[in-house]
Amino acid sequence: MSTKEDFLEQIKASLELHSLVKLTLSKPTDKDSTLHNIFVRPVEIKSERHYSFTYRYKTNDETKNHKVEAAYQEIMMQIEEHFKNATLCTPDEDIALLTSKKGKITVQKSKANRSTATVAHDKIKTKRAQPDANYLTLLGVTDHAGNIIPKMADKYRQINKFLEIMESLIATAQLPKNPKIVDMGSGKGYLTFALYEYMRQKGYEVSVTGIELRKELVDFCNETAKQLSFEGLQFVDQPIEEYENKDIDILIALHACDTATDDALAKGLASDAALIVTAPCCHKQVRQQLKGKAVSSPILKYGIFKERQYEMVTDTIRALILEREGYESKIFEFVSNEHTRKNVMLVGINHHRTKNEQGANDKISAIKSEFGLDYQQLERLIDG
Repeated sequence: MSTKEDFLEQIKASLELHSLVKLTLSKPTDKDSTLHNIFVRPVEIKSERHYSFTYRYKTNDETKNHKVEAAYQEIMMQIEEHFKNATLCTPDEDIALLTSKKGKITVQKSKANRSTATVAHDKIKTKRAQPDANYLTLLGVTDHAGNIIPKMADKYRQINKFLEIMESLIATAQLPKNPKIVDMGSGKGYLTFALYEYMRQKGYEVSVTGIELRKELVDFCNETAKQLSFEGLQFVDQPIEEYENKDIDILIALHACDTATDDALAKGLASDAALIVTAPCCHKQVRQQLKGKAVSSPILKYGIFKERQYEMVTDTIRALILEREGYESKIFEFVSNEHTRKNVMLVGINHHRTKNEQGANDKISAIKSEFGLDYQQLERLIDG
């Protein structure tokens, strides 16, 4: 058996035994080839092991998923015909196939530079956003070797926390096979790209639209989606309140400022969305409405407590409106407040329950009366 054949057999065994952590193909046989590398890693789609292939071209990346046999056939063809070098990473060792300028083939083995085999496998299971995902590189979260850029470590943790939360929420929601997702206030698209990739890996034929006011960010995100061949992902530059499409299954609005959160919630309710996920920000509307009014509660004497109290009042009314419309509402911490104090997530899950108008309205009226409120913006948007 030749050295190359032995190497291919080890790849085949690692695929079948689920011990492949990563495979990298490099050094194209054709110096003019626009395909520079192929990266292979395991992914789980519909509870079944697949292997994700990232084809890194000069100007863009493409991703395809294969089951074990198809993955092996693709790897074998690429090594035989298109690439001189390959590195197989398993929990225990790294095995490199190297081809010299004279065509001599050698195989080098080294102990895996990973703390333990368990860590390698746990990483695959728990990190919803793998560091070597192409969108993370193009968005500036990782370098081309799949290493987290130090200043982006918090963003990477936030992305994985968001996907962990969405995984739990999606499991409780009634979604079609082809869910339509709208991210209102998508910014640079970190979480938008992450959710699109995650949903595809879970077998959904998903369509995602990011809504963002800043045209330069929209142009950047659309160009990035094009490079990644993310055909179901698009970004539009317009205000949230002007978005008219009511065909929404999942609505997301993270840190949409002040009443932009109310605009997004209203759009989700009008669409009868299966899932509404928001992280409210600013809360100016209630605070400004009460500016100058005398308050009897000693708690509201101090500015910092007043600020927090009005945030709670605003989001409680929003949650009650969701319940009034037949949704199950949840409020919980999104990320640790060491990263941002705007860390509350307000979620509505549509179980198509009977609306609880009287009960919710009574509670809303009591809150407004206690704090001297005339209205909360979501009320005005929903009730007219």
